[in-house]
Amino acid sequence: MAHIWVRAEQRAQEQRVGVTPHGVSQLMAAGHAVTVEESPVRAIAMEDYVATGCDVAAAHSWVDAPENAIIFGLKELDPDGPDLRHRHIMFGHAYKGQSDGPQLLSRFRRGGGVLLDLEYLTDEAGRRVAAFGYWAGYAGAAVGLMAYAAQTGAAQAGAGQIGAGQLGAVGVYAEKDALLKDLRARLGGVPAASGIVIGALGRVGTGAGDLLDAVGVPVTRWDIDQTRGGGPFPEILTHTLFVNCILAGPGVPVFVPKPALATPRVLRVIADVSCDPSSSYNSVPIYDHATSFADPVIRVAGGEAPLDVMAIDNLPSMLPVESSQDYAAQLLPHLMALDSDPLGVWARAGAIFRQHIDVR
Repeated sequence: MAHIWVRAEQRAQEQRVGVTPHGVSQLMAAGHAVTVEESPVRAIAMEDYVATGCDVAAAHSWVDAPENAIIFGLKELDPDGPDLRHRHIMFGHAYKGQSDGPQLLSRFRRGGGVLLDLEYLTDEAGRRVAAFGYWAGYAGAAVGLMAYAAQTGAAQAGAGQIGAGQLGAVGVYAEKDALLKDLRARLGGVPAASGIVIGALGRVGTGAGDLLDAVGVPVTRWDIDQTRGGGPFPEILTHTLFVNCILAGPGVPVFVPKPALATPRVLRVIADVSCDPSSSYNSVPIYDHATSFADPVIRVAGGEAPLDVMAIDNLPSMLPVESSQDYAAQLLPHLMALDSDPLGVWARAGAIFRQHIDVR
């Protein structure tokens, strides 16, 4: 049986967690040991974890965890932290040419640890077994519409505008109904928008489309059949909001190239949920860094036809309770099989790590 050590997240605004108290109870009943670090920001209350009878540790004490502990978090570690000697479950963002990837892999190489990357936790057919995608798409479309509302200068009180109609800081919502209420208020009096979602048949695209439907924004849904020709795609420029939900990778076309910035267009906001600006597979190569909750958009074109890009890379954190519950339910059966399925999803993730750790 495994010892699963649930660490406190280190990233600002990150309130999600990959296992709920119910999941902790299930893991312990199956014979696993579980330690949960205290966290002042986690969306699910610490007392609910304590009630399961799990072990409790101070925040960020995983560095001193027993050698056999499997450190389980979601987002990245402090880049200035120690070499990594444990097995770590997290989203590593290290295999697709991301700028911080080599440093992270070097820390594992020096420390002798292993990365079990949640993005590469797949079944025999190569499908991810657990993903936050639905809520990433949902929140990404919402922030895209907030940026459009801010541009018009007609957003309602609390819209968080800075400068000339540019969206300011956005926050976290207790549940999706609160998000929808706020978004509808921002859109009140704003000229009608239209949206196009690419990758609409996947989990991310489904979430984006559902958000647009919920607030009455007409949406065009595209998937591989509409994009297999490789572009150009002038239809994208005829919509107010483009939500990019395609997983970046080889063969993915460029949807909005740099020359489009000087082309007459209706397009005012790109919500790049895929968010791989440092990857050579970036399908929206008109910006060069991710955005954040504190600074959610990059203005890539000004004047009378501004264009903002939203590229927050932890969008499900906007709805941390729903996204945590959904993801944890998907992942729990696989956590239950940690160290007991030598040919399963964890073994495949470990093999992918070993392929990359040997590349220097």
